[in-house]
Amino acid sequence: MGTTDAGGVITLTDEDLDPLVTHAETRRLLTGRGLPSGSPVLAFGALRERPALRRVAELVDDAEKLAEELRDQLVIGALRTFDRDLESLVLNGATGEVFTTYVHPRNPGLMDLSPLAPSLEALLRFAAATDELTASRGRFAPPEYGPKAVAAASERLTSVFAAGAEEDLAPYWRMAALIRPLARIARPGTGLALDLPPRLLDEEFGPAALVRFEDVDFPGTLTHEPTRRFLSEVGLPENGYWYELDTDVPLPTLAEYYADQDEFTTDDLPEEADRLIRLGYLLEDTSLVIDGATGAILCWSEPDAILRPLNADISTLAFTVWLVHREKALDEAHDLTDAYEQLAATMAETLAAVDPIACDPTPRTPQDDGRRYWPEAFEDQAGGGLYA
Repeated sequence: MGTTDAGGVITLTDEDLDPLVTHAETRRLLTGRGLPSGSPVLAFGALRERPALRRVAELVDDAEKLAEELRDQLVIGALRTFDRDLESLVLNGATGEVFTTYVHPRNPGLMDLSPLAPSLEALLRFAAATDELTASRGRFAPPEYGPKAVAAASERLTSVFAAGAEEDLAPYWRMAALIRPLARIARPGTGLALDLPPRLLDEEFGPAALVRFEDVDFPGTLTHEPTRRFLSEVGLPENGYWYELDTDVPLPTLAEYYADQDEFTTDDLPEEADRLIRLGYLLEDTSLVIDGATGAILCWSEPDAILRPLNADISTLAFTVWLVHREKALDEAHDLTDAYEQLAATMAETLAAVDPIACDPTPRTPQDDGRRYWPEAFEDQAGGGLYA
């Protein structure tokens, strides 16, 4: 009796399932093939607890405030993003359908159900295909790059999902098919992390929106040649919604920028302020800077007096701005922001696949507290950054 976890697979016994799970196909999967103990998308750790299956009504303070359709749903795990669990996975023991919900123990009246998959088997198949795309294996190996590769990967993923969806595709998988393949737009580069397709930014933003710099704009401390070439030959959008370039004067170092400002002294700035070049700002009090020697992209927060990683380099910053712009166009066509939290997680996952530094909380500078600008910006629904 009880759950077993052998070889990374969790299985349940008939006694574990009685009387909560009556759906025959679901019972066969849980007692036979089982569920993976974990994956980048799904986590089933809840099934290791005793009892293995618990009704949503057992997890809240006042079950009478729950919608009736929620009370007997069974919590089996969680939908995951790269750094944490998101929504709870819940199973309808009578039909085998899988939903997501946010469990609010003290405010059960706020809970509702969102469809995820018509069955556990479909859920596992959808997650496996998504994992294969991210890892460039299975049906998505070897990896291909460029606009045609993005379209092909999106179509292939959509076909996997459509084959197992009896009705409309759940928002989570729809955005996975539309957003995650965007990580294939650029092949790995030499000198910079990415080799962006020619005219990618021009076609996305329009040539008039791009700023290309000249040698006279660069301070002598910008010695990283691939970054200099990118800024002069490719350029960046002047306004990327969550950032804006300073184009009125030659690019100053961070030390030069603050030289005439009373609120900051040399002691308040990072030690490397003389080689950090200010490109512009992310927020009113957060500077976008380049390490002139390495090409790393960082952000300097005035209120926190902390220098944090932002992107691996100028090519992945450009990819990030392009990704956000693409998402807005997709949201306008497909209403992706109707499931905002899932969309924010999908955006972070897509960025992390291309530029782990942008999302990895591992400290990389003195006083780095692990906060990362892009994931937080994506998640800020009140700020509305992902809305079309």
